[in-house]
Amino acid sequence: MDILNWLGALPGACAQGMIWGIMAIGVYITYRILDIADLTVDGSICTGAATCAMLVTNGVNVWVAMLAAILVGMITGLVTGLFHTYLGIPAILAGILTQLMLWSVNLKIMGKANVAIPVRKYELIVAQMKSVQSILVLLAIIAALIALLYWFFGTELGMSLRSTGNNLSMSRAQGINTDFTKILGLVISNGIVAFAGALLAQYQGFSDINMGRGSIVVGLAAVIIGEVVVSAISKNFAVRLAGVVIGGVIYYFVYQTVIFLGIDADLLKMLSALVVAVFLGFPYIKKTHFSKKTVKGAAKNA
Repeated sequence: MDILNWLGALPGACAQGMIWGIMAIGVYITYRILDIADLTVDGSICTGAATCAMLVTNGVNVWVAMLAAILVGMITGLVTGLFHTYLGIPAILAGILTQLMLWSVNLKIMGKANVAIPVRKYELIVAQMKSVQSILVLLAIIAALIALLYWFFGTELGMSLRSTGNNLSMSRAQGINTDFTKILGLVISNGIVAFAGALLAQYQGFSDINMGRGSIVVGLAAVIIGEVVVSAISKNFAVRLAGVVIGGVIYYFVYQTVIFLGIDADLLKMLSALVVAVFLGFPYIKKTHFSKKTVKGAAKNA
């Protein structure tokens, strides 16, 4: 592995990891707060990218294009939420159905499978050619997003959303409209995911119909890695959200290293899934295999 080339690629990996970290914050809201495995994100991240790309290439201001991407992403979350709450479809299946629908929607938005938005032609917020500048912009965006979410989840409505994921039956007993809070969580989550998609399209310089495949795996990896990193530091909500972004950056550093090691690119998705499986299974393995040994040892000493 060429160390200099690897070091030169780190700013780009950091910027891309931060963008995926923003996406992972959206995954965190459904997976950790609502306790829902939402697979809509594989489609909504591409919807955000497609919306932003088409508006920018048609002369719309990039900030307006990103706002439109967020709104469209929120609609995708609303669809999943309605499928789940009003049609009684299990959450994971509702997400799959919306994801399938979005494949056709995204093709219709772009009109083709790929739309280019080169930084030399358009004024973009982030770009691969300006990795360091992009990192500074992304840091500001992440700080603002975490501050906004920290404030929201401290409000009565935000606490109701957290209560719904923590104990559904008790939340209903307290008079919380859990159907509404589930929909709200899915709307917020997919709005953030679509926003990340808009940033990713700008950074890569294109929007592609396949760019969302495996997004949920990357999101889960960032969430789990981030939790491991910050668990010993603080349980503060804002710190946990920051940890999710850090998890995204770590994931992409590892991803970049794997590429430079010359491992077959066809195996990258499998390796990503295995990494997530290991991190997801670690708490269970620790509880079932290591805790029992401790208990048995204590019993013998008694």
